[in-house]
Amino acid sequence: MSIASSGPADLLRSSRSSLKWTRYPEGVLPLFVAEMDYPVSERIREAIIERVRTSDLGYIDSAGPLADAFSRFAQRRWGWTVDPAWVRVATDVSVGIVESLRFGVASGSPVVVCSPVYPPFFELVEEAGLPLVDVPMLERVEGWQLDLARIEEAFIAGARAVLLCNPHNPLGVPHDREALVDLAMLAARHDVLVIADEVHAPLTHHGAVFTPFATVAAEVGARSVTVTSASKGWNMAGMKCALMVPSDARTLAMLDRFPQEVASRTSILGLHANVAAYGDEEWLDATISRIMRNDALLAHLLHRKLPVVHYRRPTATYLGWLDFRDLGFGMDPAERVLQDARVALNSGPAFGAAGRGHARINFACDPTVLEEAVERMASAFA
Repeated sequence: MSIASSGPADLLRSSRSSLKWTRYPEGVLPLFVAEMDYPVSERIREAIIERVRTSDLGYIDSAGPLADAFSRFAQRRWGWTVDPAWVRVATDVSVGIVESLRFGVASGSPVVVCSPVYPPFFELVEEAGLPLVDVPMLERVEGWQLDLARIEEAFIAGARAVLLCNPHNPLGVPHDREALVDLAMLAARHDVLVIADEVHAPLTHHGAVFTPFATVAAEVGARSVTVTSASKGWNMAGMKCALMVPSDARTLAMLDRFPQEVASRTSILGLHANVAAYGDEEWLDATISRIMRNDALLAHLLHRKLPVVHYRRPTATYLGWLDFRDLGFGMDPAERVLQDARVALNSGPAFGAAGRGHARINFACDPTVLEEAVERMASAFA
């Protein structure tokens, strides 16, 4: 099948060098990796340029101005009171997670993840040398939910950490407060460390509610560390700077045992870009509105052109979880979509056993690209 290329995608391919635009050949629409196609905010660009102008390109050893910037953002956005003195930095979210596992979990103790979930979770648990227990999410009529009964069974059996994805990637669901309170109470009862990846939290859709896990952990005496960054919300994953925020003094002491390299390998440009980002909610709010329009467009296009693919609309992120099981494409429909429609999606099985028959789509792109992607799939699978 001859497939014409997409104008906006062609322009970005000619000017960008990230893996989103280099992994697949020309003619493939890249709707996989979690990078937005939108321009970075002017405040971030100016912050980076200013650091270069002053030749301020050395090492860092602390969060510095980022601690105050994040604290102010968290208070304004979510009513979360963060003590800037407790904020630590890491090279990126993955480094913050794996070091928390290494220093916060006893050797041989299992770690709970809830699939389908961000694929590096599986790799990070392995990197930390710990066994993994997958407790799949429950798909209910009212939405996706944590399987708290099975999570408690894992705690009773010896699991001593849980990797919480909040909002949940790839499902685009911010966990509701009641579920988080229940999880925190279980963690407190069994002395389990909760490592909350909240990197997509700034991308909670307008009208939806995001609850930081640390706010409920502190209420019930659970141990937790939140690992986050402006990298996803403001589209600068390559800037390499993340934050770690403990909910309790015991976890703060754990963070302070990390090697100095965890902080000093963090990018100074990334740190100042994060500071600028957390002060630019106008750009963030406009971007969320664009994402929400594309979410509505994707739902409409699938309903009209490819209704056999089921799509439960997210309330956070720019990532859609597509259910291809009724098409009978087997475990990994992304392979067929790439081969026959020349659209690159994320492979569902990479998100765990619960991802079989599914694929993840990134819809933070020009609407015409999204229209072409669905048209290609509809034509290929008619």
